[in-house]
Amino acid sequence: MYTNKSVPNITSIISGLLKDGYAVEHGLAPSTGGRRAVTYRLNKKVKAYFIAVAMDQFITRIVVYNLANEAVHPETAFSLPLQDNAAAFQQLCVAIDRYASSANIKREHIVGVGVAMPGFIDVEKGINASFLNDEHHLGLRDRLTQRLGLPVYIENDSSAIAMAELHFGAAKGMRDVMVVNMGWGIGLGMIVNGSLFRGHNGYAGEFSHIPLSHSNKLCSCGKRGCMEVDASLLVAVENAKRAIAEGTTSSLQRLFATPTKSEGDHLIDAARKGDQLAISAISDAAFMMGKGIATLIHIMNPERIVLSGRGAAIGKLLLPPVQRAINEFCIPKLVEHTTVVVSDLGYEAELLGAASLIIENSKPHQLMKTSLQKEPKAVTS
Repeated sequence: MYTNKSVPNITSIISGLLKDGYAVEHGLAPSTGGRRAVTYRLNKKVKAYFIAVAMDQFITRIVVYNLANEAVHPETAFSLPLQDNAAAFQQLCVAIDRYASSANIKREHIVGVGVAMPGFIDVEKGINASFLNDEHHLGLRDRLTQRLGLPVYIENDSSAIAMAELHFGAAKGMRDVMVVNMGWGIGLGMIVNGSLFRGHNGYAGEFSHIPLSHSNKLCSCGKRGCMEVDASLLVAVENAKRAIAEGTTSSLQRLFATPTKSEGDHLIDAARKGDQLAISAISDAAFMMGKGIATLIHIMNPERIVLSGRGAAIGKLLLPPVQRAINEFCIPKLVEHTTVVVSDLGYEAELLGAASLIIENSKPHQLMKTSLQKEPKAVTS
């Protein structure tokens, strides 16, 4: 049902995976009245690994997964500004190389590297038109592939998050879902008819630049009136700082002076612990985001809205202001058929989406080449 393939075709594929050791039996499915069906899972002992890289404008995270989506080496995170940083490409490559070495995984067992990052990304050409451009106009994907000596795939961060939600999270099994990425900015991944929708040139989902703001603030895109100037974590941090400067008492004053975490993460932690200024700043941003979501519901009539990305760590505190804005600005008949949920994947969604890029783009022979040393083949009866 989910693969749109015939039963004989699926049986043949499963038999091949079992024969080569990529899949193993995983018990019996619940009874439906007849003979219980055999279930299978991927064999996580196969030596095939996927390096996932999740980037935002300031922080980059790297982790390596096995076939079961399990992290096999601790995640690393480090500061890597993308804007006005001529050394960013080299810093990224060095970090990936060092991480791969520290993971103690043989190079031949790495299937590839998936990079999820902000910007206008042409997936087909492997070009990010916003960041890490090359003066010789070589695409970022190809530059990384040459430099790392590994297959590399790149995707917009919000689209990667939507892929993760579709495969592993709150959009699983659904066909029409809008995945909102609340981070330093506000992004959108669009799932239409069960697949990621990228638009004509791959740039669909620039949700944060819908002109909903009544302020005169200049957006990072160079325009005024964009929703992002009132709805992002970056703006929530700025508003909290302004309130503190004007005399508001808050634990944020101490936290913002502590460099152990980013200011956005400090804001999220403080809100979850009940800090009133943090809650107020986030609620204001979430209400404006909800106003934008009301517009999405009118246009797309989705089954579900998923609040994901870094901001999902705020948890259920996000829902009341978002739902209040939807109720205020959206036609009731449409609201009745759209649920709004906070992602359980949260901050890991972008990493899982980056790993999914490798799986979706890798050919079977690439997996074969990376897993020459594997456990004995499964025996089937």
